[in-house]
Amino acid sequence: MNKAGVLDRIKSYYGLKNNAKLASFLGVAPTTISSWYARDSFDLDIIYSKCVDISFDWLLTGEGAMLRTNDVSTPEPLPSINQEYKGAPYYNVDFIGGFEFVSNDQTQLPDYYINYPPYNKPGVMWCNLTGHSMEPEISNGDVIALKEVKSPIEYLPAGEIYGIITDDYRTVKRIRPGVQKGFVRLIPANKSPEFCEQEIPVEMIRRVFAVLGSIRKFF
Repeated sequence: MNKAGVLDRIKSYYGLKNNAKLASFLGVAPTTISSWYARDSFDLDIIYSKCVDISFDWLLTGEGAMLRTNDVSTPEPLPSINQEYKGAPYYNVDFIGGFEFVSNDQTQLPDYYINYPPYNKPGVMWCNLTGHSMEPEISNGDVIALKEVKSPIEYLPAGEIYGIITDDYRTVKRIRPGVQKGFVRLIPANKSPEFCEQEIPVEMIRRVFAVLGSIRKFF
């Protein structure tokens, strides 16, 4: 590497007419610049900290793009709420409590719409979830995105998280085939002893909702 050429490219790019100007730009003494030219050396850390907009490939070789490119990927859009029908409807009810009522009542208006591109799909609805059985995957008070599935539960992908409704209760759990034929196993994420796996007969289940994702309540 021709290090004198690197110093020359810095002067050329920043319009520094002489070594004294270069020394001032880099924050070193003029004698340091003279020494670097004489010994064909420089302090890479100093140059890197000062030449923040120059591509180091170009600076070191004289080839390629002169300016640094921004390697930071575009951030994922954040969820937002609105009442302009943008996104999926949000109902301020708990899945364990009143969700079935609003999901059955076509006249029930959502409180908001949550605009969050990964879940802006037909049939998706948002509601609240309380309880600790699915922590740390889904926390108490999170908002969950749901979509009702019509396939028999025996044919749904095993190991995914679903919201299920029976005549007696509603729950959100990870579901796998049961040991007994005609049963499914409800598996909490929380490993605390107070939360245990349970097997229930498939015939008890009236409705099934795929839990597509969750977010912390931000509104």
